[in-house]
Order: sequence, then C-alpha cells, then structure tokens
Amino acid sequence: MKKVIKGLQRYPKNDANRKSFLLVNEIYKSINGEGPLQGYPVVIVRLMGCNLRCAYCDTKYAYYEGERISFNELFKKIRSFKTKYVLITGGEPLCQSSVVDFCNLLIKKGYEVSLETNGSYPLGEIPQKVLKIVDVKTPDSGFEDSFIEKNLIYLDRKDCLKFVLSSNKDYLWAKDFLKKHKNLKCEVIFSPVYNKLPLKKLANWIIKDNLYVKISFQLHKVIWGERRGV
Repeated sequence: MKKVIKGLQRYPKNDANRKSFLLVNEIYKSINGEGPLQGYPVVIVRLMGCNLRCAYCDTKYAYYEGERISFNELFKKIRSFKTKYVLITGGEPLCQSSVVDFCNLLIKKGYEVSLETNGSYPLGEIPQKVLKIVDVKTPDSGFEDSFIEKNLIYLDRKDCLKFVLSSNKDYLWAKDFLKKHKNLKCEVIFSPVYNKLPLKKLANWIIKDNLYVKISFQLHKVIWGERRGV
C-alpha cells in the first residue's frame, strides 16, 4: 500500500465525506496476535492517527503514515483475503468517527469484527456485535488517567479489558483496578510488554495472587519477530 505522509496527526481530520472513507495505515492478513481471538487468521486494518503516545508503543509509524481509502475500496481489499474475521486497530481507530459506519457496513456484509481501542474514547456508538478489546493504560505507559470508566458499562461477555504491563508497578496498579471494579462482565487480559516484562514472572505473580485473569502475549512477534505487516 502506498504511504502518504500526513504529518504527526493525533486526531485525523474528517471532512464532509467522512462517512465514506478512512485514513488507513496498512491492511494485511495475519494471525490474530492478541486478545480473545488470539491465534486465528484475521484481516488486520490498521488506521492512522492516535491521541496518545504510550512509552512502549510498537506502532509509532501509524501516528502519521496513511492513505485515504474509500469504504468500497477497503471492502474489496478485505474480501480478497477470503476470511470473515476483521480486526480494526491503530494507532487509535476511534480518532476517526467514520470507523463506526465502517463497522456497521462490515457487520451488514456478514463479517465478524473486532476493534482494538485505547479506552480514552467513548464506546457508546460502537455496534453491539463488535468485539471490543479495550486497553486500560497503566502508569508506565504515561497515560494512566486516560481511561473513561463509563466505558465499562458497554462491555459484555464477548469483550475484554486488556492491561499491557511493563513492571510490577503496573501489575499492582492493574490488580487495584480490578479490586475497585469487581463486577466486570468481560474477559480480563494481562499482557507483558514484549522483551521487557518476562512472561514467566507475570505468570508467577498471577498464580501467587490467585487472580482470575487471562495471561496473553504478542503471538505474532513470537512467530515472526518485531516486523511490520505480520
């Protein structure tokens, strides 16, 4: 895909035709690396732009690289991959309001849609059928106050909260968050920052504290290493 440099855009601008296009960083077929559907083949649509700048971010290129693509063009590309599973991620996809309309289009076409979001945007307009993978940013990210707690009411059993952890400080913070919010309906995932917090160490903490959370990791990096487009 041809990349068009748009500048460092935290909030991509939407014009009068905002319901018919998205700013797309990349689109490809891969293995779902994280979340409830980890390990399954999926088409990944990575959108451009993000309102946060997390310390451990591994997709900084999505801050400013993207191409304006119409819904029709996007759908044709997705259809060519011959799978019914689509993951929309970023950057931060909710920076672009038209993503809601695109999710509705995909659902209407019979696709199963997942959306990864950083938790700092309201989730009320996301279609109920979309599987929401919602980050709760921890202290080491630099944005621990970015999460909108009201978003918890929009999460059901198919959805998940994901805590990306860099340290024991992050782990304890996440544990306190779960203590505060005891009646979550959704799945909870603890995922260590790749090559920073050892998976074994995190697993031992979870077992010791008897937390009922799912431990996860970035499977795509285990398979292919730290590369783009996989």
